Order: sequence, then structure tokens, then C-alpha cells
Amino acid sequence: MIKRSSLLLTAFLLSALVRAQIYDPVTWNFRYEKTGDHLFELIFVATIEEGSHIYSMDVPEGGPIPTTFSFDTTDSYTLEGKPYEVTRPDEKYDEAFGFKIKSFTGTAEFRQKIRANAPSFTVRGIVNFMSCNNSTCSPPKDVEIIIPVTDPDAGAQNAVSGDMDLTAPVPKRGLLGFFLLSLFAGLAGILTPCVFPMIPMTVAFFSRESGNKARALVNALAFGISIVVIYTALGVIVSLTSAGAGIANALSTHWIPNIIFFGLFVAFAVSFFGAFEIVLPNKWVSGADARVDKGGVFASFFMGLTTVIVSFSCTGPIVGALLVEAASGDVIRPAVGMFGFGLAFALPFTLFALFPSILNRMPKSGGWLNSVKVVLGFLMLAFSMKFIMTIDSVYSLGILSRDLYLAIWIVLFTLLGFYLLGKIKFAHDSDLPYVGTFRLFLVIAVFSFVLILITGLFGAPLKGLSALLPPRESSWFAEKQITTVQEQGVPAFSGTNPVALCSEPKYSDKFTLPYGLRGYFDYTQGLACASLTGKPALLDFKGHACANCKLMEAKVWSDPQVLQRLRDNFVIISLYADDRTQLPEDEWFVSNIDGKVKKTIGKQNEDIEISKYNTNALPLYVITDGKGNPVIRPMPTNLKVEEYMKWLDEGLRLFNENKE
Repeated sequence: MIKRSSLLLTAFLLSALVRAQIYDPVTWNFRYEKTGDHLFELIFVATIEEGSHIYSMDVPEGGPIPTTFSFDTTDSYTLEGKPYEVTRPDEKYDEAFGFKIKSFTGTAEFRQKIRANAPSFTVRGIVNFMSCNNSTCSPPKDVEIIIPVTDPDAGAQNAVSGDMDLTAPVPKRGLLGFFLLSLFAGLAGILTPCVFPMIPMTVAFFSRESGNKARALVNALAFGISIVVIYTALGVIVSLTSAGAGIANALSTHWIPNIIFFGLFVAFAVSFFGAFEIVLPNKWVSGADARVDKGGVFASFFMGLTTVIVSFSCTGPIVGALLVEAASGDVIRPAVGMFGFGLAFALPFTLFALFPSILNRMPKSGGWLNSVKVVLGFLMLAFSMKFIMTIDSVYSLGILSRDLYLAIWIVLFTLLGFYLLGKIKFAHDSDLPYVGTFRLFLVIAVFSFVLILITGLFGAPLKGLSALLPPRESSWFAEKQITTVQEQGVPAFSGTNPVALCSEPKYSDKFTLPYGLRGYFDYTQGLACASLTGKPALLDFKGHACANCKLMEAKVWSDPQVLQRLRDNFVIISLYADDRTQLPEDEWFVSNIDGKVKKTIGKQNEDIEISKYNTNALPLYVITDGKGNPVIRPMPTNLKVEEYMKWLDEGLRLFNENKE
């Protein structure tokens, strides 16, 4: 027994020596599922880094620390039995302890059955465990369990009931819409001067097998599938490199990548206007092309690779725009986007290779292809402004206002309209003797869009474009309106009295809430006011570069009924997770999540979201009590106003019930 205790003590001492490296190889995922009438199972999943392990719940006396679960007692639910292991542990002889010990590697799932006694409640508890590898062990660690549960059978009106996973990032909504957008982008890539003329050459290549229809069919399909695989692989690479918490945030908000993206998009636009041509190294093309002559399926793959490489000078900016839109921490989105793009891009090539006769019905190459390229150039310039907007907002520079941004867009799209009319001509353009029907409709659409943009200069919300524009509060019109109504003693965009704040909000010189709402921008200060006023807190985790955050404010928060609820019932705490403002050194802290020092407003808010609510999804809305404990399942992006209002009402009801 003395020997075993000494070994255990040695393990703890070794772990203390490496504390500076924060050995913490285990992350926990908590959720629940409904199994029957008022019956649920709580699910606890440990994800363990390779080379490490945690111990079973069943460990012999004198052994290492077992994994244990404990739960707070409450009348809202009843524990049915004890926690149990779902994953089967490995049992091996441990020389240090002198007997067999059960442990888990990779992943381990545990469960606890409960019976619901209330419509909605939160299960709280602690999981205690010890993790080790071949050289060190961590001290026993407690991880807090917080699982909000809703029982639909008990009459709850929770608009977001269902299975809950607080540890997993909430997937972005609109994946189907993004897939369709990617399909459209792939088709647009076909209609460029770098790609369209390649279709007859591709058909000629596969026509060599016309004597053997089966072989021609196989090679044509292999060619199309190869293009889809190549683009999808690019999406998978982006997925793998942007899925970690914080990596995608840094990519999308740091000034260096945003300057690089801005420069690339401007360079592509100038190239599309005919100033120069962007080409990949010739050896890449010749290397792939040299393998085409070998024939067969292998040759079809390299024919697809050659097509992708040669077309890059035109498809590169389109692909880049899709990847920038997709690379936001979602593992699935980039792969889906590139699959959609590759599918649409490969489809015409494959169809024409299978049915060469269709080629005779296609329009011939000509000046219209260069017009497509120039139009894309104007769109690239317009989209490039998004990167400058991100830098301006994330670093609180205050240079690019909504008015200036709209003015630049108005000029760009006005010039595009004149180009389509033939009033502006570039180096590689053909003469335009007349304006065709299709071009006329494009002109009408472009100038109509310009008129819509002009209304934005005078205060129009432009909700459909809100994800691409600076916040409405940065416009001269909004500032003038806010000043006017404040002079009259009422909040902007409303006829009700403003919520009384407990103290002057920190960072109010940097951040504002939309629609004249009043609240806080610091987690601790906001919760203190919630405790003092006896109101629930509404945590609004958001980002300067978060498109969905802007959409939520433009399409949901702008609703008068939602605004009234926000203004009257909640202490709003708006927490920017991507702000780069550095704090005084005495406000820095070391994260318990990754052991790094958090020095900026954004990094501290992101750490709060991950450590307390187990996700880094943006936006995320959490209704809590004055201690930051959620009273209802958090709400991700949800553009359905009725559902959002029901969620606010249910959260308020549950808060008041718990308070009583």
C-alpha cells in the first residue's frame, strides 16, 4: 500500500513540474437525448488526445483516480440509477500499481438516466477525472456540467427544444443556400475567357475514344469526377485548417490576412480589366499536361487537373471568395462549398464530352466572354471592401463609415452600368454596336441596385445587404437621428423609456448597441447590474466580422416587438469576440482552456464563451441569471422573428420561476 501511495504521489509531483505547459489533453462534451415519457439520458463524452488516457469509473482500491460524476439535488428532476459507461474501457496490467486497471483512450462516453419533474430545468454537476500519458499525469480535475433540459411533454413552450450540445460549435444555418450559391459560382466560372474556350478542346480530347463508347464514357466520367475531387479536396484542406477555436477567427479578423485578401482581390480585378494576366507557373501546367498523353482513366484525372490549373486565372477569385465566406470555423461548410463549385464547373465539360453534338448549339467565343470577365472585375472590387471594413471595425479605427462604404459601392456599380451600356470600354473589349435584350435587363438591374444603395445614405436599413455593410450606427444619418431623439429625451428608433443602467458602461466609447438600445460591453459589469436590478441578462456574443450577427440585428432585433422585449425585460451584455483592443496589463488573465494569456477584449470574451458556455459560435444569445448561469438553451442564428420572441419570453418566464 505504501508503494502504491508513493507511486501516486510521484505522479502528482511530476505533473506539478510540467504545470507551466498546462497538460490538459481532455475536452468534454455534454448533451442530452429524450428516451421516453419524461425520461432523458444525459450524455457525457470525453475526447482524449492521442497518447493520453483517463481512468474508468471502476478502479480498484489503491489505484489511480477514477472518473466520477456528481449532481446537484433539485426537485426539477430525479436521477434514475447511477452513471454508467457506454464505451468499453481497455483493461491492462499497470506495472506501477501492480494490478490491472481499466482506462479509456480516444473517446469515452458516459450516461446518466433522469426523470423530468418540470417543463424546463438545468442539470448541474461535476465530473472529476485524472488524465495521464507515458510520462506525466494531471492532478485530478473538476469540470462543471451544465445541461439545460426541456421536456416538451410537460407543456413547455420552448421554441428551441430538442437535443442540446453545449460543447459543439453551432453549425451555421443556410448550408443548402451556400451550396446553391457555390453551384452558381461554378457555372459563372465556366463563362470566363480562361475556361469557356477550353470546352471544345476538351471535347476533342475525348473524341479520340469515339470508336469505343464504353471507354469514352468511363474517361469522361473520370474527368468530371476528378475536377469535383480536386475542388472538394481544397475545401477539406480549408476545413481542417480552420476548424479549431480561434484559428478561423484570427484568419478572418487579423489585419494581415485581411490586407492580403484585399490586395489579391484588387489585383484580380485589375487583371480582369485587362491590365495584365495572372498565370500559374508554366511547369505546373506542363507537368500535368505531360501525363495526359498516357491515356486511360489516369490521363483523364490529369486532364481534369490541367483544366483546373489553366482556369485558375479566372476562377481563382471566385474560389477565393467562396473559401473566405466558408472558412469560419465550420468543418463542413468549406468542403460543401467546394463540392458545389466543382460539381457545377465539371458538369458542362462532362456533358459535352459525353454528347459532343450539343457543342454545335453553344454560342461561339467572342467579346461577350471578356464582358463577363470585366463584370467579375467590378464585383471583385466591391467585395474587396469587405476586408477593409473588417479591419476598420475590429481595430476600432472609425475610418470607413457606412456612408463612405455605400458611396464607393454606388460609384462602382454606376460605372458597371455604364460599361454594360457601352459607354466605358476596356483594352480587350469588342465594339458594341447595340445593346442586346439580356444586356439591357442587366443594365436595369444594376441601376436599380444603385438606387437602392442611394436610399441607404438617407437611413434606409438595407436589411438584405446588412452582412456586407458597416453597422447602421456608423452612418451620418443614424448619428443625426440618435442625437435628435436623445435631445428630446427618448431613445432612438423607439417611443418607450430607456432602461436605467446601473453604471456607465465600460468601452462605451468603442461599442454601441443598435436601435438606441442601452446595455453593457463587459461581462462582469453587466452581470452585476443584472443582479442589482433583478433582471435576466441577455449575453450577445458577436463579432465585428460576423455576417450572421449583422443579419440577426437587421432582421430580428429591428422588429418592434423584439425591441420592446429587449429594452424592457433584459440587461443586454454585448460581447465582441473578435475585437483587437488591447487591455491594460492588470486586466490580463491566463485562460483555463488553453493556458494562454488573454490580453484583448475579444480574446477575453471568446474565452468566456468557450469556458462557460462551451462553444465559440457567433452569434450566440444566452439568457442567464446574475451569476451567468443559463436559464434556457442558448439561441444561435435564427432569423425567424416569432421563434426568437418565444425564446425570449420562455427565458424570462423560467428566470422568474427560478427567482421565486
